[in-house]
Amino acid sequence: MRRTSFANWPCSIARTMDLLGDWWTPLVLREAFYGIKRFDVFQEELGIARNTLADRLRRLVDEGLMEKRAYQQEPVRYDYVLTDMGRDFFGVLAAMNRWGDRWLAEEAGPPVVFHHDRCGQESHAEVVCSACKEPMTAENTRPRLGPGYPPRLAERPDIKARFAD
Repeated sequence: MRRTSFANWPCSIARTMDLLGDWWTPLVLREAFYGIKRFDVFQEELGIARNTLADRLRRLVDEGLMEKRAYQQEPVRYDYVLTDMGRDFFGVLAAMNRWGDRWLAEEAGPPVVFHHDRCGQESHAEVVCSACKEPMTAENTRPRLGPGYPPRLAERPDIKARFAD
């Protein structure tokens, strides 16, 4: 069954899900943040089928989140390394980790914690306003139409009702 593409929707969440919305892709990126670079190690750590892993890595390379770097010539073998775009996904994974720790962790506590090298403390992700640095929550934050929202859709009454003035 073919899935619906969200690549052209006027929504960054939908576009991100189009790119990363299967369950393996964020886990491949998680392993890359843990320092994994080699195909066989990704496969071993995740227990993922080789063809599925090859598809996910190919997509991450094609979309610019990872790049292939040859580490052996005969036969050619590659490391898969995060690009700037890929490294920027860390905040998304950290936020997912924080949510999972809060709502899904077992009695023993979180399975993985983050150590912030700069201050030397264990920490977790928080979403804060880039202007005032105060926490952003569903209760104190409203979506507004941005400059990239299609004008033909922005005029619809149902769309206007969804977004703040």
